[in-house]
Amino acid sequence: MSLTNEMVNEFNLLLKFPTTSLMQGLKIHHDAEPELIDAAKRLFEKGIVTLPDGGYLTDLGHDLIEHAQVVQSALAS
Repeated sequence: MSLTNEMVNEFNLLLKFPTTSLMQGLKIHHDAEPELIDAAKRLFEKGIVTLPDGGYLTDLGHDLIEHAQVVQSALAS
């Protein structure tokens, strides 16, 4: 299975979320790139973030970001 452009956009957005505190999130503004806005909506629909324009990571989001960081680190080296 290959990654679609939509999955890559979601992955990249997920990696932008802060991980140092549960009280930090992201806000995707209405004038952001359409791909970013769409990725945020899909992450919300999948239960990964709390709001369609970002918000906070859910429990699932916190689990996924740990894995995403491992994949990013492995591919970057």
